[in-house]
Amino acid sequence: MKLTIHALIALGACLLAPASGSFVSAANAQNVDWQKVDQTLGRKPAVSDDVHRYGFPRTDLSVTLDGVTIKPALALGGWVAFKPGHGGVMVMGDLVLLETEINPVMAKMIAGGLEITAVHNHLLRASPATFYMHVAGQGDPVKLASAIHDALAESKTPLTVAAPASPPPAVDLDTAKLDQIIGVKGQANGGVYQFNVKRRDPITQDGTALTPVGPMGVAIGINFQPTGGGKAAITGDFVLTGDEVNPVIQALRAHGIEVTALHSHMLDEQPRLFFMHFWANDDAVKLAEGLRAALDKTASTKS
Repeated sequence: MKLTIHALIALGACLLAPASGSFVSAANAQNVDWQKVDQTLGRKPAVSDDVHRYGFPRTDLSVTLDGVTIKPALALGGWVAFKPGHGGVMVMGDLVLLETEINPVMAKMIAGGLEITAVHNHLLRASPATFYMHVAGQGDPVKLASAIHDALAESKTPLTVAAPASPPPAVDLDTAKLDQIIGVKGQANGGVYQFNVKRRDPITQDGTALTPVGPMGVAIGINFQPTGGGKAAITGDFVLTGDEVNPVIQALRAHGIEVTALHSHMLDEQPRLFFMHFWANDDAVKLAEGLRAALDKTASTKS
């Protein structure tokens, strides 16, 4: 009799699960002590749906590439995102490090229960060279936050948030024209004009939908930093399936945009994804048209 009752309860749960998924996620989010996570990481997050994303920009670094001084929002913006699930949270992140910081930070991450899913470059010829460590984890949110904080303390990543000395400069580009070409609305952030372009296909990891895709790092990211006279330095990454990789390489190179890195960021996502980084410094509208040609080779959306 007990088995019959348990079977009916399990069946009822299965039948209800698909319809109540968002309610379960919302309930999980409410169970997380976000204030304690904020205190541990020393900053407030950007909140999108059930995801809390914490930025760790390398404002301490002065990095130049081809004569361009790179703003943090262009290519030095580390982050970690917390998404409720699996009885705690799923954590994903991309942290900006100098070469000498990689091993100390990695050791602390592993000791704290985080996994390392990638270490690589995004840029070429940058001085000093910067590297990007992707991390992942599941479990107690405060313990994971503490492990991330302690690992970053092994680097010179600023762990306190200083008030900006002055408002960010205006983006001196024809942003309406860029919006029209790229096909989605961009936004200014720290003197950089940024786009997040979503893919049409759903992306999952360990059975969890990686949504919203921008905060979880699986949207195509495109950044324009004005360099004067209508020009811009551009960088970011395309999120691609295997069959899209070489058509996008050809489209970017045909428009004078350098491909600077191609690699994975995660270990077991579905579908399998590759991340292609790029760089150019030229007329912003011309570069936007080149990026649009590359986007047309992908399963990306337009708004």
